[in-house]
Amino acid sequence: MDKPVTAPVLIVGGGIVGLSASLFLSHLGIRSLLVERHPGTSIHPRSRGFNARIMEIYRNLGLDEEIRAAGADLNLSKGFYRGSTLVDVIGPRKRKPGAGDARGGKPGDGLIAMISPVIGTRATQQLVEPILLNAARAQSLADVRFYTECVHFHQHEDGLTAELLDRESGEKSIVHAQYMLGVDGANSQVRQSLGIPMTGKGVLGHLINILFEADLRDFVRDREFSLCQVARPEVRGLFTSINNSNRWVFHLYYDPTKGDGVELYTKDRCTELVKLALGMPEIHVSVISILPWQSTVRVAETLQKGRVFLAGDAAHQMPPWRGQGATTGIADVHNLAWKLGAVLKGEADPALLQTYNRERLPVGRLAADMSGAAADEYGLFDMNWSAILKLIPMAGIMLGYGLRYASAAVVPDDVSQLLRIPWNIPAWFLDLNGRPGTRLPHVWVHRHGQRISTLDVCDKDFVILAAEGGGDTWRKAAEKTADSLNITLSVYTIGPSGDLVDVDYRWLYLAGLSATGALLIRPDGFVAWRAYALTEPLTTHLSQVMRRVLCR
Repeated sequence: MDKPVTAPVLIVGGGIVGLSASLFLSHLGIRSLLVERHPGTSIHPRSRGFNARIMEIYRNLGLDEEIRAAGADLNLSKGFYRGSTLVDVIGPRKRKPGAGDARGGKPGDGLIAMISPVIGTRATQQLVEPILLNAARAQSLADVRFYTECVHFHQHEDGLTAELLDRESGEKSIVHAQYMLGVDGANSQVRQSLGIPMTGKGVLGHLINILFEADLRDFVRDREFSLCQVARPEVRGLFTSINNSNRWVFHLYYDPTKGDGVELYTKDRCTELVKLALGMPEIHVSVISILPWQSTVRVAETLQKGRVFLAGDAAHQMPPWRGQGATTGIADVHNLAWKLGAVLKGEADPALLQTYNRERLPVGRLAADMSGAAADEYGLFDMNWSAILKLIPMAGIMLGYGLRYASAAVVPDDVSQLLRIPWNIPAWFLDLNGRPGTRLPHVWVHRHGQRISTLDVCDKDFVILAAEGGGDTWRKAAEKTADSLNITLSVYTIGPSGDLVDVDYRWLYLAGLSATGALLIRPDGFVAWRAYALTEPLTTHLSQVMRRVLCR
């Protein structure tokens, strides 16, 4: 057995959520060890998109443009359709050359531009995971080991000990860690070892993900689609576009209660069913892989047990039809990473880690319920108008906004929200108006002559964004507070002559502040506290707030 190794954080699972967790921790200066039982990243497309909030997070890592480029082939995929075959549905559509744009623009992107420096993007998971893996391995603080399995772990007073198996060599090793993330998928061994039950509607439908190649580029050119549901006596399922050329996925419905077992779906049978659903009996179809899965709504009863945390599919499972699975998991570990960092650096009490469950479990439940409501009786995407219309009130959640955390790491407002109505209506309805527990408002500002977003200065440490009128007072109070608590606390003034030049005079209105007020921003970009105006004695008040947010 190899010599034991130590790591502050052990990450079990190297999918898109685990790789993101590794990157977030490295970004915060925290060492981690990631183990993944498979030899490589996913070969299945799985998720096909990332909302605006997730792209903001990847933008802070400098990965947004590379991820966006990876999904360029999906830019033109728009629209939901249904019929007896793909030919019957898509064939009669009039071709519309140049209907999309180079960035994959969609209706509503103009509104998103008012609240975010980026828009969401289409990109399949099997193309994004290698980008994250390469970035994670480039970090000196990350030890990333694929084809390595966590076979056992136990917690103790000072941390936890795990036994790892190198599946190639058969060698075993021991790792000592202070905390562990279980991001090992829907059948999470970590969750099962902890004895954490799952609750929810359960299985909505049994499906087989058929990844196949067929040259459809001429057929779909200038009439690209996102989803196309096919229903006929012989076959029922859903086509999803992957590259709008030669690679596609067909989600095939089957019913095991009628003796229709997975073992009956050989490559030959799947090939014939795909041809039937396409309505193209003569086309050459090459099945790449077959992956049975269940359209399921399940959420763990808790996301934390001792020093172990759950995230991603290990924490919540949902149908993919509203694009919430991967994005919810990535947001989970982004929320957790800064809290682990603060505790491991000695800046916060371990009680801060309990706010992860308090803040993210309700979000996971909401995402799962919302996604489950988008599924029909077969577990496929419900394309009835009544179901489609239900998407509209949930648009903000689907974009990654409209969330308001309530926990010990947030100090609620003590002044009526009615006194601070911003002019930016989308920001108001999406809860991006400076209210504690929400993502800080995005405003374009100039710093050293460069145009940046307010989000760009709030991604590692606690930051105070102060109105210019009270800047000096806030800066002095922050320096004294940081010294007394031994933390990092930066201050940026915003105004016509501030550190961040608000050329459009939008900040005060959008953040809901007076000319001397400020927002305290957490390292995850969420508002921890809003001071409408200066309060004396400011240093004492700020110190009390920081102690509360850090659970000290």
